Amino acid sequence: MESGYARLFEKNAGPEEERFRYLMDHAPFMLWAAGPDALCTFFNQPWLEYRGRSMAQELGNGWVEGVHPEDLQRCMETYRGAFDARQQFQMEYRLQRGGGEYRWIVDTGIPQYSGDGGFLGYIGTCVEIPGPHPAKAHTPLTAREIEVLTLVAEGKSTKEVAALLNISYKTADSHRSRIMEKLDVHETASLVRYAIRHGIVSP
Repeated sequence: MESGYARLFEKNAGPEEERFRYLMDHAPFMLWAAGPDALCTFFNQPWLEYRGRSMAQELGNGWVEGVHPEDLQRCMETYRGAFDARQQFQMEYRLQRGGGEYRWIVDTGIPQYSGDGGFLGYIGTCVEIPGPHPAKAHTPLTAREIEVLTLVAEGKSTKEVAALLNISYKTADSHRSRIMEKLDVHETASLVRYAIRHGIVSP
């Protein structure tokens, strides 16, 4: 089955593809796409605003200029290795913001395929880790759960969370239930308060 994200790889975007890209630009997390050659072909608006750079500057390997020099080799080995194996990957590294400071993020990449099984490239989602360093991030949640929590706190329904993260409704609902269990809360309002208190979303 062809992924909805495959629309980001369309060269001649029609109305549906344009609407999908509009949705991606208004997601509350950073998102990127890369072709089968590992060169990036798309960054959503949150990424560009975070980096303080234009789409043209980030495309291809331009985004690599923002990775902290101490993390660059490890980051690229993980990135290239995943592309060669066409496997999902997750990595943590410091990314430079528009103001010049570096912040730790979690970057998750998922391979994408066309309806006939052809390899299209990757889609990636990035979230900033709360706190100054992963070891000091006082949250029991995984990177994926933080992504789900971010969307829930932004008012997205479980169906919308599933669409934005390219996962099934059942998986999205399972993530939401697991988050509530980990945080020992029983209502959405409590999730929103937690997200604000830990800097995951703005008040």
